[in-house]
Amino acid sequence: MKKWYSYALCCTLAIMLVSCAPKSGGSQTEAGGGTSPQQETELDKARREGYITVGFANEKPYAYATPDGQLTGEAVEVAREVLKRMGIEEMNGVLTEFGSLIPGLKAKRFDIITAGMFINPERSKEVAFANPEYSIGEALAVKKGNPSHLRSYEDIAGNKDVTVAVMVGAIELEYLAKSGVAKEQIVTVPDQPSAISALQAGRVDAVTMTGPSLQAMLDSTKDDQLERVMDFQQPEIDGKSVRGYGAAAFRKEDTAFREAFNQELEALKQSGKLLELLRPFGFTEQEMPGDMTAERLSQE
Repeated sequence: MKKWYSYALCCTLAIMLVSCAPKSGGSQTEAGGGTSPQQETELDKARREGYITVGFANEKPYAYATPDGQLTGEAVEVAREVLKRMGIEEMNGVLTEFGSLIPGLKAKRFDIITAGMFINPERSKEVAFANPEYSIGEALAVKKGNPSHLRSYEDIAGNKDVTVAVMVGAIELEYLAKSGVAKEQIVTVPDQPSAISALQAGRVDAVTMTGPSLQAMLDSTKDDQLERVMDFQQPEIDGKSVRGYGAAAFRKEDTAFREAFNQELEALKQSGKLLELLRPFGFTEQEMPGDMTAERLSQE
């Protein structure tokens, strides 16, 4: 009889415990009404803690550490401003090889990639990109007044008397060849300063390299007899534009974080603040992303 009574008492207690347990699927709140840690999103966590951890690859001008250990660069400064507007005041950087950035993000070694990473369909299968904060294409520098009227690689190809300086091993060698520029028109130089020197000395009629690199060279040279061709037409190689678009990257599940980031990034674009943040790193109006979106770039 005692054994049966004990069994019945245990069953009654079990039923009482079950009936008092919170129902699954409902929102759980802590004392004071806050969201429990189990339901806290990455954005909620970052706002509560006041900091975020970012992955970067130490590549100028996108993201790099200064000699005194400060994290800076185009992607870093844009992210810093956006995150401050979202209520996240501090960024901690994790230096990572470029090829390990996406695996590191997915493994939660850091919360965002701020490395100026180009958006493409393959990477978009692994991570969720914010909308682009910059775009990069090719650029052309000439003597003041653009005496040969060069606005594209095709213009160079069409004038056999024109020569262009390109750094040894640069991708522009391929772009020029596929645009019809003859080998005799291409003057290879060992580095970027040598290209500018060749243009200054009149040994070539033009210099080509990526936009920010060229702008940085012109800014440091401070020669008012040289100018960048601001209406330069980007080459299309094998039917595709060579222009790339860079952005911050998030884990796929951090949708709210990415959407909030996009909202503040758009506000920076509309106010002109984005260009202001980009200029110190050699970016100009030509490197602004326009109305391009991560969604479009992930499908191309």
